[in-house]
Amino acid sequence: MLRRDLAPLAAALLLSACALLDRPAAEPAAGATPLPPIPAHALQAHYRFLADDLLAGRMSGEPGHEIAARYVASQFRQIGLTPAGGADPEQGEDAYLRPVPLLAGQLDIAASQLVLHGVPGGDTLRFRDDYVVYANLGGAQRQVRAPLVFAGHGVVAPSLGHDDYAGLDVAGKIVVTFPRAPKSFPADERAFYSSGRRKAREAAARGAVGMLSIRSDYARKRYAWADTARNAGTQPTMRWTDAAGQPADYTPQIRASATLADHVAPRLFVDAPTDLETLLAAEAAGEPLPRFPLGVEASIRTQTTLSALRSPNVVARLPGQDPALAGEHMVLVAHLDHLGIGAPVDGDAIYNGAYDNAMGIALLIETARALAASGTRRSVLFAAVTAEERGLLGSHYLARNPPAEVERMVAAITLDMPLLLFPMREVIGFGAEHSNLDEFVRAAAAAEDIALAPDPMPDEVLFIRSDHYSFVREGVPGLFFFPGFASADPDVDGEAQVYGHLATHYHKPSDDLSRPVHWPSAERFARINARLARGIANSEQPPQWVPGNFFAAQFVRD
Repeated sequence: MLRRDLAPLAAALLLSACALLDRPAAEPAAGATPLPPIPAHALQAHYRFLADDLLAGRMSGEPGHEIAARYVASQFRQIGLTPAGGADPEQGEDAYLRPVPLLAGQLDIAASQLVLHGVPGGDTLRFRDDYVVYANLGGAQRQVRAPLVFAGHGVVAPSLGHDDYAGLDVAGKIVVTFPRAPKSFPADERAFYSSGRRKAREAAARGAVGMLSIRSDYARKRYAWADTARNAGTQPTMRWTDAAGQPADYTPQIRASATLADHVAPRLFVDAPTDLETLLAAEAAGEPLPRFPLGVEASIRTQTTLSALRSPNVVARLPGQDPALAGEHMVLVAHLDHLGIGAPVDGDAIYNGAYDNAMGIALLIETARALAASGTRRSVLFAAVTAEERGLLGSHYLARNPPAEVERMVAAITLDMPLLLFPMREVIGFGAEHSNLDEFVRAAAAAEDIALAPDPMPDEVLFIRSDHYSFVREGVPGLFFFPGFASADPDVDGEAQVYGHLATHYHKPSDDLSRPVHWPSAERFARINARLARGIANSEQPPQWVPGNFFAAQFVRD
């Protein structure tokens, strides 16, 4: 682990060194200045520094993240970007740092417990082997014993005539649910209703006091239980806090939350009207699920050490050159944090996050450099945000508390874990179809002779899982920009490589500098991203939601 007494020295060394449009316009520069080259060696320099062991995995609130933030700030300053929020440039790198107030909860594993009552083998279970329980931000000590009620997915979707709580009494109970939302839902609705925040609010509104999750058949096939449990309890739960010090997006009525291991979950259904295997098959097929009391109880106890901390977003502006449009900002966002120090895998405990998301930050920096050289009509906000891995916290805080110069945010583009493992043939804009951003992406990609591919993994509901979604929640059209799964080399199975990375390296210490990178594709993807950003920033009209879009209806701007 990075020694705290080395952090100032490391920081000093690095700072010393370093209306719908039918079709968008072909991203003309504000002064007809062409985009400069984005060389691979520049991307590689940022990538290698940010993924180095020195930064100890860049956990929010830790010295490694602070060093990374100051590195990015030094790059923004070197490019000549303006500090956001009216900060004095004479402050140097500090002018670009916008601290996010956070409440962190560290679970005391030894003092926490889950017990099943009235089921076979229901003695006290073993943490990580049999279950994981989560730190509770509502108090240092939280305990609940209550009957269990199976509530399907725990989803209430009035527009679809779906209510998992209809006729079900969950007051004073612990609800047991599958993750995500019914497979029968249309893709947009399924993504929206998969939110854990929304599920917690629905359960609490009906009087539930706890939540217990059991993994679906899809989750069991995609992710081993060991991957779910590996770092449980070792890394803090966090929320950003408001002016009164209260955690945002938090439901204190839910006094305990846990997830059961796959081999334990069937015990809950031994005397239930339907066994778990039948429910798993029905859920996988998208069939309606019965809901019912399980006739058993659970006790969940947590001991949590709570602490207030601050971790910076790094935010800079490229002021627009058109006075009529300069108050409008498009947002380019990438998360700077990763998982820090965690459970060792093959003797390595540093979760470097090379692809996730040192690569995204490298692309963000060099996109900023390219746009600063060419100029834009609208202003562009560049944000390297904290605590994405803790629940999109830094981006949500920024979206809710934009800098004073931001009169309106017109679009948000996320760069998150761009996998550049092989020669690129296509790009994906997760969520681009919700607005006319798909046309902007298509135009930018076509300029580099690259195709725009549809979402190849809709079951992962990626549209709600990265930082652009924080801005979508504020009514701003957004997308998650990603290289495609198809390889330009016919001898390389791109899809197999992407899924192989997700299965073997995602959120593991092996996502480090040993991973291969196809740097010519990194250059190409960076150019497309810069073209996309410039096209939006220079368009006559800002991006617009597709009329009648589901997400636009959910998040209407005030």
